Amino acid sequence: MEYKFTSGNFEEEVLASDIPVFVDFYADWCGPCKMMAPVVEKLAEKYDGKLKVGKCNVDEENELAGRYRVMSIPTMMIFVNGEARETIVGAVSQTELENIIEKNAKIS
Repeated sequence: MEYKFTSGNFEEEVLASDIPVFVDFYADWCGPCKMMAPVVEKLAEKYDGKLKVGKCNVDEENELAGRYRVMSIPTMMIFVNGEARETIVGAVSQTELENIIEKNAKIS
């Protein structure tokens, strides 16, 4: 299941999560973001119950984008125990994302 992260739920769903969280900072008009959407969806299915996977629209949530210094999109971040552990900028392969997730979130 993919989550929608907003300034209203970010604290609870991401920072206070008891499992690692993958956040995709994106915009609807962004071509590379659209290209990554099915990959992010597959990650949500693959890691269901082990990793919370969701999206944050930077146009709607510019305060969050600013807080996490999102300068280019897509920017994807992995949070563990409320801490941003890894940041990935730009379109990357599903395999590369899985390797980064498994290294940082200690899941497989």
